[in-house]
Order: sequence, then C-alpha cells, then structure tokens
Amino acid sequence: MSKFQECLETYEKEFKKLGIKVDSKLLTKVAKGCGPSIYSKDASKVSSGDPKELDRVRKNFLIKKLGLKDTPKLAEGIDAVVGQLGKSNRNKYRAMFYYLLVKHFRKASVYK
Repeated sequence: MSKFQECLETYEKEFKKLGIKVDSKLLTKVAKGCGPSIYSKDASKVSSGDPKELDRVRKNFLIKKLGLKDTPKLAEGIDAVVGQLGKSNRNKYRAMFYYLLVKHFRKASVYK
C-alpha cells in the first residue's frame, strides 16, 4: 500500500470514529491538493490553538484556494470545523480539516 493510501485510510478511520460520513472521492482530491505536507508529522496536522496557523488556513486555503471573500464567516467556518473534529482532539489532520471546510462552504466544485 502506498503512503498516500495509508494516509487516506487514517483519515477515513478518524472520520468514522467521529461519526462523520465522508465522500471518499472528494477526500482523495483534497488530500492530493495538500501535496507533500500530508507526509510530514508536523505539517500534516492543523494546530487549532495557534492563531497564526488558523490565519494561514484562512488566507492560503479559504481565500486563495477556495476563492472565498475575507469575511467573519471564514472564522465561523473554521470554528465549526474545530468543533466537529473536537477541540481537544490532537489529530486534526490537515486533509480532514480542509475537507470539512470544503463541505462547510459548499466548495466541492473547486475539486471537480
């Protein structure tokens, strides 16, 4: 099994633990879009307690990648995703985080 497949399997297991149904095709596309960061122990996770990290997610993913306008709705979306994954959950994998943001903002069309 490839490292990429191993990562996808990990994400799907985590989603299952959280009781979140997942669109495997969309998750695969979002994970591919994360590039090599999903293989790095540190970069593969989003630190929701770090305001700078969340600001990078807002700027680089929500605004640049998904093409959203910089409004307070972005912070609300990030907070919603942190809530879904669990504030105390240390395994906030970047691909899962981004996947939930894509679903929250209904931007799956970006990955078609």
